[in-house]
Amino acid sequence: MPQASLFLDLDGTLVGFENDPAAVRAAPATLAVLAKAQARLHGRLAILSGRSIGSVDAVLGGRIVTVAGVHGLQRRLSWEAIEETPPHPAMDEVTDILAAFARTAAGLRVERKGQSVAIHFREAPRMGAAVVDLAERLAATEGLEVQHGVLVAEIRTPGPDKGSALRAFMRAAPFVGTRPIFMGDDLTDEAAFLAAAALGGTGVLVGPWRHTAAQGRLGDPDAVRAWIEQSLDVGVFDLAETEQRRA
Repeated sequence: MPQASLFLDLDGTLVGFENDPAAVRAAPATLAVLAKAQARLHGRLAILSGRSIGSVDAVLGGRIVTVAGVHGLQRRLSWEAIEETPPHPAMDEVTDILAAFARTAAGLRVERKGQSVAIHFREAPRMGAAVVDLAERLAATEGLEVQHGVLVAEIRTPGPDKGSALRAFMRAAPFVGTRPIFMGDDLTDEAAFLAAAALGGTGVLVGPWRHTAAQGRLGDPDAVRAWIEQSLDVGVFDLAETEQRRA
């Protein structure tokens, strides 16, 4: 497979969701497919995640070297060094405010990621509107950005996104000169779908159809794993084997 590079989101794409993000671990079958992809693609495999790089390593057992974390604010192309955007000075104060708010309602979880802080309302969906309102007000006040996701609002340091990370990796060996394929499920993945398309590649949405720049769709992480393994076996990533976007 000399012309393809594979870029993958993590939560909702390779692994399912849990109420506690720290409890998530990739299944042995998923790790086996990733190892196979690493070998067949000669290292042209990267994870682009909203998690910190350390958290990605915990989920995947530290098996993937090329990782972008915190939606592109952290990037690792080799084991030796991580390139990252410094956290905004207001992140500690914002984290404290969100933590205090989370204590007012059962089911809210706050997750600090260095350059960002997320407040999850998966266990308290009734609090979604209040969480989003608070996040947007704090971000506006402090000059930060809000990243909306599936039952989560994340306040982040302004800077690179997943599209920026994909483009940066594509300028470096072993990715340079290849066709990028990106698979993701969330609104945070749209920047990477666009970046992949601009570089002659394509995107595959995971989950239900929505307004998206992706060209193909797969239903869930099990379907993603099966499609990657089949593609590796036949030697080509064939978008026709996914559900196609309607015109």
